[in-house]
Amino acid sequence: MIDLALIDYILIFSFFAITLGIGFFVSKKSGKSSAEYFLSGKTMPWWLLGVSMVATTFSTDTPNLVTDIVRNNGVSGNWVWWAFLLTGLLTVFIYAKLWRKSNVNTDIEFYELRYGGKPAKFLRAFRAIYLGVIFNVLAMAAVTLAAIKIGQVMLGLSALETIALAGIVTVVFSTMGGFKGVVYTDFILFFTAIIGGIGAAYYCVNLPEVGGLENLLAHDNVASKLNILPDFSNTETLITLLVIPLAVQWWSAWYPGAEPGGGGYVA
Repeated sequence: MIDLALIDYILIFSFFAITLGIGFFVSKKSGKSSAEYFLSGKTMPWWLLGVSMVATTFSTDTPNLVTDIVRNNGVSGNWVWWAFLLTGLLTVFIYAKLWRKSNVNTDIEFYELRYGGKPAKFLRAFRAIYLGVIFNVLAMAAVTLAAIKIGQVMLGLSALETIALAGIVTVVFSTMGGFKGVVYTDFILFFTAIIGGIGAAYYCVNLPEVGGLENLLAHDNVASKLNILPDFSNTETLITLLVIPLAVQWWSAWYPGAEPGGGGYVA
C-alpha cells in the first residue's frame, strides 16, 4: 500500500463527490422522458460526445493494455489500432447521420426497423443476450479486476471494498443522471486523467531510480522499443500490424463504437 497524504484523500473523494453531484444536478431534466434519459434529448454537441467516447478508453483496463503492448512490442506495437481506422471513419462521417435520420434510440431498435419477421426478432433477442448480458459481464469484469488491483496497491483496499465504493458511486450517478450525467462526468474524467497521467509520468521519470528522461530513453530495455514505425522489412510484422488490421479486422473485430452500432452516435 502506498502512503497517501491528506491532500490525496481530498482529491479522491472530491472526484467522487463531483461525480455524484453531476448525477443529482441533471437528474430532474434527465427524468422528463426516455429520450431525454437515454439520449439527452439528442441535443449533445459533437465535441462533447467525442470527448466522452475518448474518456471511455481511459478505463482502468485500457491503459494497462497499451502499457503491455509497449512493453512487449514497443511503441510501434500500437499499430494494431489501425484495425479500427476504417470503421471509425465510416461511423463518424456516414453512419452517424443515418442513425439520427432513423430516429431510433438503440441499435437493437434499429435491427427491428431494418429487418422484418421472425429473423429480426431472433437477431434482436440474440444481441440483447450476447451483448447485454454475456459481453457486458466480461467487459465489466475486466474493468473491475483492474480497479481492484489499483485499489489494493494504491489504497490497501480489499476487492469487496473497491467494488462497493466505486460501484455504488457509479450506479447512483448513472442511474440518476442518465446519458447526460455520464457524458458530463466523462468530460471531467478526461481532463482529470490527462492531467493526472502527465503529472504521474513527470514524477516517475524524475525519481532517483530513473534519473530523468535522458537516462530512461538510453536504458537497454527502452531504447529498442522507441521506434514509432514498425520494421516493414519483416514480413510477419507487416502482415500482423498493417495488412490484417486493414484487410480483415476492421470488419471482423467488434467493440462498442468500433462499427456503426449506434452508441453515442445516436445522441
